[in-house]
Amino acid sequence: MVRKITLGLVGIGGLLFIGLAVTYLVTMPEPLPQDSASEKWLQGGPFVVGHYDFVLVDESRETMANGDAPRLSNRTFPTSVWYPENGEGNYPLVIHSHGFVSERTDLAYIAELLASHGYVVAAANYPLTAGGTPGDPNADDLVNQPSDVTFLIDSLLQLSGSDKPFAGELDPSRIALMGYSLGGITTTLATYHPRLRDERVAAAISIAGPSAGLVSKFYETTDVPFMMIAGTLDALIDFEYNAAVIPQRVHNSVLIEIEGGTHLGFGSISEPWLRLMNHPDGLGCTAVLSNLGSDPNAAFVALGDASDGIVLDANIPEVCATMPSEKALHPARQQMVTSIAALSFFEFVFNEDPAKRQAAYEQLSNALPTDMSEAKFTTASQP
Repeated sequence: MVRKITLGLVGIGGLLFIGLAVTYLVTMPEPLPQDSASEKWLQGGPFVVGHYDFVLVDESRETMANGDAPRLSNRTFPTSVWYPENGEGNYPLVIHSHGFVSERTDLAYIAELLASHGYVVAAANYPLTAGGTPGDPNADDLVNQPSDVTFLIDSLLQLSGSDKPFAGELDPSRIALMGYSLGGITTTLATYHPRLRDERVAAAISIAGPSAGLVSKFYETTDVPFMMIAGTLDALIDFEYNAAVIPQRVHNSVLIEIEGGTHLGFGSISEPWLRLMNHPDGLGCTAVLSNLGSDPNAAFVALGDASDGIVLDANIPEVCATMPSEKALHPARQQMVTSIAALSFFEFVFNEDPAKRQAAYEQLSNALPTDMSEAKFTTASQP
């Protein structure tokens, strides 16, 4: 009898495995056109990717008390670095900032692609906005995260000896920021804010980052290249108020609009786990709204006022004010667009070969929207 039950369970398990495998195969995304320019950009670069985890501690600043978690005398950052393992070059550095209730590997697929092409990418869990934070994630700590970015830049540039996992050196003239969701506005603040910005930033990408309250004046502190990547069906960060306005507000900017893209569609977890959902952002709304507190704008009020170019218009839609009913784009397609856009943008800014920089811009502006109809490229409006 026991043997029959065991065989039955094995049989059911086998059927479930086969069912999952079939479901996975029949829900694969539409591939890129064979031998297209975009397909080649999506392939890994010439470097083997290394990965290293360690902890950085800023003893000069404290972590505020949070819920039932006490104040701490420092700010601690569990950190991951992706790097070219088989090279000794002079590498650009990219600091990635994670989203609210998320963590440092939320866009690992981009970090790995960049590292394979000769970039060092570092991402850390922020003290109070990462998932699993003691006392629960707290968006009010956003005001401290641009200084966290500066600390991370300083720490990576100072790595040496056995503490430095990669051979070669970092190029202090080629430092970029990238961020997703709350990490997107962290990136924007660390690039442009009149008091919080880091002047070493030479390029920045915000992926589905809030920006509705940042008017044109806010972006006048620097002319570094800036790119916003956003989905038109984002339920958490309204596309029209936060992304569509970028070409009019930011002089040296690019917008990559992803038709049917969602907020969670950018996250590594969405592929393949959320590909069967009609629209995955309901899950994100539940996680974010349960941690935002009674005043969703509190984190932004602390950043400044109209004199800084920060204006919280009452017409700006609240987080998750509406849930789109349209079918979302396949998350793998969304991540293809995002990966190609990020790599080609950074190559356009940082590649030391003028011909390769021009090829990267051609890929970003022309080949990407040609090969992937869901992608639209818009450059800044000229004065």
